Amino acid sequence: MQPQYDLIVVGGGVLGTFHAYHALEIGLKVALIEKDSTPQGATVCNFGQVVPSGMNSKWQLFGREGLRIYKEIQQQFDISVRQEGSVYFASNPEEEQLLEELHQINRDNDYPSILMTKSKCLDSYPGLQKDYVASGLFFPEEILLEPRIMINRLHKYLKASGLVLFANCTVIDCIALSNGIEVQCSNTKSLSAAKVIICNGTDFKTLYPELFNESNLVVSKLQMMQTRPQPSYKLPSSVLTGRSIRTYGAFQECPSYTGFKSRGEFNSTDNKWGVQIIFKQAMDGSVILGESQQSVDVSKINTLGTDLNMDVDDFILQEAKNIIDLPTYEIQRRWYGLYSHCKTDDVYQATIDDNIHVVTGIGRKGLTGSAGFAKANIYHIFNLRHV
Repeated sequence: MQPQYDLIVVGGGVLGTFHAYHALEIGLKVALIEKDSTPQGATVCNFGQVVPSGMNSKWQLFGREGLRIYKEIQQQFDISVRQEGSVYFASNPEEEQLLEELHQINRDNDYPSILMTKSKCLDSYPGLQKDYVASGLFFPEEILLEPRIMINRLHKYLKASGLVLFANCTVIDCIALSNGIEVQCSNTKSLSAAKVIICNGTDFKTLYPELFNESNLVVSKLQMMQTRPQPSYKLPSSVLTGRSIRTYGAFQECPSYTGFKSRGEFNSTDNKWGVQIIFKQAMDGSVILGESQQSVDVSKINTLGTDLNMDVDDFILQEAKNIIDLPTYEIQRRWYGLYSHCKTDDVYQATIDDNIHVVTGIGRKGLTGSAGFAKANIYHIFNLRHV
């Protein structure tokens, strides 16, 4: 018998969904399988920022392609995309120099960015503390979205384009046949496809526990929180701060970065939790704050626990108040997300029996990089010329 589908994608998060999207775009018959009624993992446990500006030169290209794709879909179907841009605020001369160098790099790469003086930053961002900000770098092309809204609306959009979606369906086995792959689900459903792509994060340990344990994956637990809606307050764009400048891949490609790092300018004895201070205003006027990062090898994933560390949240709040004086810092929601990423590779990939492809470990690049990366990967898997 011929397989029912050209491709089955396991995992309905952003990475899996965009693999399905690009497979549909080239005319394939595609099914997407999601174990929950709606995705619950890293795709929905994040800020909702698409920021190619923070990525190294390789991944910025994927991110920029992702921006184009998000905006193109938004023109046809509302998936909550808002083009409000992103800004990085420098707090000292070293961070200022990196902003200037990144601005030049992006000029050379034809990616728009705008340097902002201290006075321009203070005039543009209500509540910004003058004792913190030294200058800014604004990226006007970048977007915000609401993660939970986006992924569900994207599924709805793709279903109208021919995607077959199976929700509340846990895959328990993939069996290689002479003419394709049989996918067995816990609800006794059995499906078949010419190829299978597995993008279900650390959950791929259920299917391939030995492969999972032998992988070079690291799992990070990130804490975030959300204020109550801000009365009569508008944050003009998402805001990233000095701690992001010190750690993001884009800045590590700046000429001065290595020297600053080697001389200890970026060492921070108060940052044992890997905190970055990021602000993003949601559609309801609330502001999402974060984030911390605690990382362990996949073999120790259970040691991360399910508790929220209130010392971490208190530190984030203290640092945030030193940067922007919001009308209210009353918190209405706190949560954490788990993200898998590789120690040595950009993404974890493994091929089993030629036609089963595990693709995971995209880490914090997921929301920004998945759309562009998935396009290239679909073309690679199906041996097509990538135009």
